[in-house]
Amino acid sequence: MTTTALAPEQAHAQLHELTVVDVRTPGEYASGHLPGAHNIPLDHLDRALPALKAAAGRGDLLVVCASGARSTQACTTLAEHGITAATLTGGTNAWSERGHDLHRPAGARTVWAMDRQVRFTAGALVLTGLAAGQRWPAARWLSAGVAGGLVFSAVSNTCAMARMLGKLPHNQPRTSDLDATLAALAD
Repeated sequence: MTTTALAPEQAHAQLHELTVVDVRTPGEYASGHLPGAHNIPLDHLDRALPALKAAAGRGDLLVVCASGARSTQACTTLAEHGITAATLTGGTNAWSERGHDLHRPAGARTVWAMDRQVRFTAGALVLTGLAAGQRWPAARWLSAGVAGGLVFSAVSNTCAMARMLGKLPHNQPRTSDLDATLAALAD
């Protein structure tokens, strides 16, 4: 199955016609999102299916993330449930590189982008494994496991570490925020 993709210029020209869904974590969303975007983190997509189906019935959906990888995954999930959506080629990174505006809510909590959280965590685990391996050689397997996970992540274009980090409290939406977003999409 192929996913429809819109280049940043196409999306910018059609933005007033699109319902934009940002599947990044709430912290990433708060750090800058497309104007009018609704935040539904990827791991909450199943809960949002009825609201997204209703929104898609009224017009075209554009799904975005930082680079396009998570939004492509979301579009695949939506397609499996009969919901047509397009992804933004290159994500919000490409959007902002083209000089398009990103909205940043005043006073919103921001966290590191997920790729930065993954790099930090992976690096910290590798260093821990190597340092502990000086005293307990078997601890080096931690470093080897992380390295293997990173290789698998690159080959499969998935990231188990990002999925795990996405479940941390600072990466989760407030229930009231998600409920309000789903209600807005369902109307």
